[in-house]
Amino acid sequence: MKKIIITIDGYSSCGKSTLAKALAGELNYVFIDSGAMYRAITLYFLRNHVDWNIKESVVNALENITLEFCYSKDTNACEIFLNDENVEWLIRDMVVAENVSEVASVREVREFAVEQQRKMGDTKGIVMDGRDIGTTVFPDAELKIFLTADPAVRVERRFRELLAKNPHITITEVKANLETRDYIDSHREFSPLRKAKDAIVLDNSNLSIKEQLKITLKLVKERLAEAPVM
Repeated sequence: MKKIIITIDGYSSCGKSTLAKALAGELNYVFIDSGAMYRAITLYFLRNHVDWNIKESVVNALENITLEFCYSKDTNACEIFLNDENVEWLIRDMVVAENVSEVASVREVREFAVEQQRKMGDTKGIVMDGRDIGTTVFPDAELKIFLTADPAVRVERRFRELLAKNPHITITEVKANLETRDYIDSHREFSPLRKAKDAIVLDNSNLSIKEQLKITLKLVKERLAEAPVM
């Protein structure tokens, strides 16, 4: 059966994971949330007081980190485990969100994560979302999507998501966090967020997930027709 690698890149709160999960479900592919990997690493650094500005501290810490995605019957989705602990919900905390872009900009951290991500794609049949998946992790992926949305829409989406967990969060805090993350993600020295030359831009500001899925599945069908049989 033909299988391809699908990458979905874009800024925070563009709905990358939502689309990637839905797409993987439709295709019976494996969904890999690369952002969850960086969040889990950030959680470990915060818990263990690792100074990510000191290379030696980072390298030593990474040697003690094991990341794995395991399927959960309760959520019908793959959830991330950090050293055998399910941290899927812990990594969504605002404290992690406020630090993940800085941690993810560290060269050693990205090299660590990219190596694991590439291994996950050895057999193809995956949908991976992130910020450098189509440019750095899988530059030869058969289908690359760069997801965008109006900044105001992104802020509102993120605010609604966080409000359910933290009723004291303000939309001003969310806006400031997204702006900071956008700047760090697109200006970091190693593997910055950018659109791959052969990526297809999809603006979902006014699209439902059903509409996004329909557009993307059409693109997948086109790529599968071109792909060699595995």
